Amino acid sequence: MSTDGSTDKPRRRVISPAEKLQHLEAYDQAIQTHEGGAYLRANGLYSSQIVQWRKQRDAGMFDGKQPGEAIGKPTKEQAEIARLKRQLADRERDLETTQTALDIMGKAHALLEQLSKSADSQDPKRNNH
Repeated sequence: MSTDGSTDKPRRRVISPAEKLQHLEAYDQAIQTHEGGAYLRANGLYSSQIVQWRKQRDAGMFDGKQPGEAIGKPTKEQAEIARLKRQLADRERDLETTQTALDIMGKAHALLEQLSKSADSQDPKRNNH
């Protein structure tokens, strides 16, 4: 104990909802460049905090909260909304991947048809019918 009567115990860091949202955005950007772990270490954060904050954000628990205001745990309804939002985002990514693959397949098919027609027109055996 120190001489002024206070304990030497470290104080727990309080991160406001706005700061949490900033960390989530910055962490998501860091992940894109495979620097997520470095971002966590540089800011003294844990991946479990990121997971928790994402759930809270997706459940709308940060909306309208003031710095220092308690967030708490999501209700069952909020947790379900967050789960459904994540599921929707996953399905939208899957759909985008599928659409890109179909676009590529269509272009590949068109190219193969064009090459086939070009080969047919250059083959002397086929032109002598």
